[in-house]
Amino acid sequence: MSDATGASGPTEPTGTDEGGGADGRRVRVVLVDDHRMFRTGVQAEIGRTDITGVEVVGEAADVDQAVTVITATRPEVVLLDVHLPGGGGVEVLRRCSPLMSDAESPVRFLALSVSDAAEDVIGVIRGGARGYVTKTITGTDLVDSIFRVQDGDAVFSPRLAGFVLDAFASTDAPPVDEDLDRLTQREREVLRLIARGYAYKEIAKQLFISVKTVESHVSAVLRKLQLSNRHELTRWATARRLV
Repeated sequence: MSDATGASGPTEPTGTDEGGGADGRRVRVVLVDDHRMFRTGVQAEIGRTDITGVEVVGEAADVDQAVTVITATRPEVVLLDVHLPGGGGVEVLRRCSPLMSDAESPVRFLALSVSDAAEDVIGVIRGGARGYVTKTITGTDLVDSIFRVQDGDAVFSPRLAGFVLDAFASTDAPPVDEDLDRLTQREREVLRLIARGYAYKEIAKQLFISVKTVESHVSAVLRKLQLSNRHELTRWATARRLV
């Protein structure tokens, strides 16, 4: 299991087995993830408000639902998956930008994703998320990360912090890749796995989607990039260091 770290160093013990809530603090949270069973698991793990201090006030499975629920509930923190139907986590951040910039009661976002790809991490951070942790995080550390994000801290799983530091340390912004920007977050994930040599069945298992959905994503990627087959796709991804 990975522990979460903030910009100032490793997570400190919370003083309880469950993390958070020990000092009577409360935080209102919305869960955004397209897998219902995962949302149920997170709710069961962190949503015991009397122990953790976390109150789950809403859930959403896609971009439109997320924007609607977040706008209606105005939580302090949103746990946001990167890959969502309707445009991905970056689209949620874009549409919720006014809520993030509210001076009195800002809505803050913490990405919670199975992906540890640098482009996913950097994309949501540039979009306004305050942190990024992977789904290997423990319930205790997730609760602690939520409270730290509520306080305005930046929180990352250890190996992901380097991606952000490297991306923002340079004075020169990375060039915009218009071809890559045409792809949705999910299409990028499928592209990366295809380029690594995964079979369709393996991709389906890894991303918890059907083989037919994988085929649809591959067809969309080939069409958008004007490529003919997976071999050309692999060369394209390798040239851009996406593998």
